[in-house]
Amino acid sequence: MIKRTVTSGASSSRLVYSTDAGRICPDCRQPVASCVCCGQVRAPAPPTDGIVRLSHETKGRKGKGVTLIKGLGLDADAMALLAKQLKASCGSGGTVKDGVIEIQGDHRDVVTTALVKQGRSVKRSGG
Repeated sequence: MIKRTVTSGASSSRLVYSTDAGRICPDCRQPVASCVCCGQVRAPAPPTDGIVRLSHETKGRKGKGVTLIKGLGLDADAMALLAKQLKASCGSGGTVKDGVIEIQGDHRDVVTTALVKQGRSVKRSGG
């Protein structure tokens, strides 16, 4: 087990990282994932109208196109899991930024069928 400490004086040191648990909370000295003192409450899912909107965009990406998936209304963990499933079904890379899933390339047809199989209402937006 590797532990790293940060010293801010001659005699004070505190644990900041452990290979067993990852990052450590400086206040309660528990792993950040199970920290109770910081009040890290997960943000609720953003409001949505129930329609998932798909679009294709190249603006600001040097001509490279991405498929944008908006309006899912999921929390961050569920959004990351769905993004992983969609990237695998498309055979492409991507990311989640500000509640929007970006998948590299034009995969609107594949994403539409995958989301409809999950029971979501999908609408194409843009060009």
